[in-house]
Amino acid sequence: MNIRKGNESDMPAILGLINELAVFEKEPEAVVVTVDDLLRDGFGANPLFSTFVAEKDGVIIGMALFYYRYSTWKGKTIHLEDLIVTESARGIGAGSALYRAVIEQAKAEGLRRVEWAVLDWNTPAVEFYQRSGARILETWRTVQMDEQGMADFCVDLKIGQI
Repeated sequence: MNIRKGNESDMPAILGLINELAVFEKEPEAVVVTVDDLLRDGFGANPLFSTFVAEKDGVIIGMALFYYRYSTWKGKTIHLEDLIVTESARGIGAGSALYRAVIEQAKAEGLRRVEWAVLDWNTPAVEFYQRSGARILETWRTVQMDEQGMADFCVDLKIGQI
């Protein structure tokens, strides 16, 4: 198995893993991103994300997608958006190796924090992260606003209307 930085030619496989993760997380219809989106957003003049991929026998079996954020308390940080290993390749250490690659990237850059979200029902992942030394913050809640919420909010405030 080989862990390496992802490149443009990996994006179809990355999208396949994203779709597999969405199925695992019980939201298969939620993925709207395309290979073209991934190419534009990951490899343009100002890339918005980076990836590590796990490859075995020339086939991508896993990936970690991350990007940089800025914390007013800690400075530059990494947000690990997704870490997935295809179901048929689980148990061979690919997930641990990808996780290690992201943590080592942050450490090499002198960053003070790596953060991510984990679903409360994903017990194996929760236990893995806890064993690794990560803290799961029970008092913080993830907040999101989807397209419909943004549209409704803007209409209510008459934002963007002439």
